[in-house]
Amino acid sequence: MKIGLSYSRCVRDIIDGKVDIDDVLVIISSTNFDPNNDDEWKEVWDGYGGGGYLGNPFSQSEWINYSNEDEDRVRSVSLQLWNDGKLHQPRKFGAHTKRSYHHWREVVLMDDELDQNPAARNAWEKFKMIANLTNIQVRPT
Repeated sequence: MKIGLSYSRCVRDIIDGKVDIDDVLVIISSTNFDPNNDDEWKEVWDGYGGGGYLGNPFSQSEWINYSNEDEDRVRSVSLQLWNDGKLHQPRKFGAHTKRSYHHWREVVLMDDELDQNPAARNAWEKFKMIANLTNIQVRPT
């Protein structure tokens, strides 16, 4: 499982086939938007250079190589992350994250390690229960 720390770079990796969306546990993003909202989506698409346009000079050009024809695909991935509860935006709750050089963190829970650590096993089982309640797919360990 992977934890992402950059919305634009993580979505780019999913689109480019470097990361399988089913391997994403959550993306913690400083971006604050609702991909269902057309106006907010347009700002994000333009701000990250979608279609070659950088509408926001403060955004990174993570999507500069995507054409306007790619917009539906990028938005679809964004919507899937949103609908699966995998897009966490701390700004919606008054917190701000800093941009990280590394944008993926691996989460590996090995059965033998869990067997030796009952607290970790308990936390993992609780996470899987919550994930199932929110329709996040959890791969078995």
